[in-house]
Amino acid sequence: MAALPASSTNPALVLHAINTLTIEDRPIPPLPSEKHVLLQISHTGICGSDIHYWQRGRIGPFTLSGPLILGHESSGTVQRCGTQVRTLQPGDRVAIEPGVPCRRCDHCRAGAYNLCAECVFAATPPCDGTLARYYVTDAAFCYRVPAHVDMEEAALVEPVAVAVQVCKTAGSVAGKSVCVFGCGPIGLLCQAVARAFGASRVVGVDVSRARLDFAREFAGSEVLAPPQPEKEGLEPVERSEIVAEMMKEELRLGEGADVVLECTGAEPCIQTGVFIAKKGGTFVQVGMGKENVMFPITAACIKALNIKGSIRYTTGVYPTAIDLVASGKVPVKRLVTDRFKFEEAEQAFELVKAAKEGVFKVVIEGVQN
Repeated sequence: MAALPASSTNPALVLHAINTLTIEDRPIPPLPSEKHVLLQISHTGICGSDIHYWQRGRIGPFTLSGPLILGHESSGTVQRCGTQVRTLQPGDRVAIEPGVPCRRCDHCRAGAYNLCAECVFAATPPCDGTLARYYVTDAAFCYRVPAHVDMEEAALVEPVAVAVQVCKTAGSVAGKSVCVFGCGPIGLLCQAVARAFGASRVVGVDVSRARLDFAREFAGSEVLAPPQPEKEGLEPVERSEIVAEMMKEELRLGEGADVVLECTGAEPCIQTGVFIAKKGGTFVQVGMGKENVMFPITAACIKALNIKGSIRYTTGVYPTAIDLVASGKVPVKRLVTDRFKFEEAEQAFELVKAAKEGVFKVVIEGVQN
């Protein structure tokens, strides 16, 4: 193994309970096996899941049960390597894939390790995340980045990988019309990735004019704010169906969009997405809002829609995401609107929670002293 890291302290951002964040020194994590590496974290983006745990203490079945280090969108520099690590050496700059699956179950063996029940995923209870000076993980899930990719871009490979997985889940989008609900970070990245993968049309849908304008510039998308029906007193699903018909007409989508990527989790968007999809089309649910929503299942059945959920990443997704960032096809750095020092991490979380219109991606710099 290489020598001990230069600093013997390990400041970490720890969530103790809902709305209770502290910065405290943690022991430097040992290598659990000779296939692991110790990384010094360089940059970390804040994800909606971090906010969920901070504000609600849970996401689905994953519940905060004790102190938890947050963060999973990170880059780092290798500090120490186990004796069986052959692909990395101290000093390597890497993007970190934050989930390490078992690699033995049927899902893993099929390449769908995002479904692995034993996956150790950063900042998902009870597994600590990356918002600390040091983080330990399996070397197989660290990817060297080209010299021209800076460490902020390397950290944001993670949300790009999410978007790559979404488009992969949709099947081939080449030559197809893709309608993306939501122009937040993941929606924007889904639009950019769909464009890079050869979609013939990419439409970004949002209620915010500022976000729509940014989507047009960032991803080259056609954009549309959902129209408002003149008729009042409509039932929610009926209203969504009317809105979808108005959107199809305004966008000249004919029978509808080949692919719908729903990135908001908002019930009206989910409903409208089902209605705007063409017969035999594909609907991918990405956004997570209420755990249960009113879903127009009859319309989905009559249209014979391919309805899919997307979570995390599968085999080959991370290398693809790095290629998209390195080539400039997905200019992820343009999403960063706010940067904070590690000591200001709670301020960064407050900013993301506020959900201001002009805020897209917030990044926290690694510990510097």
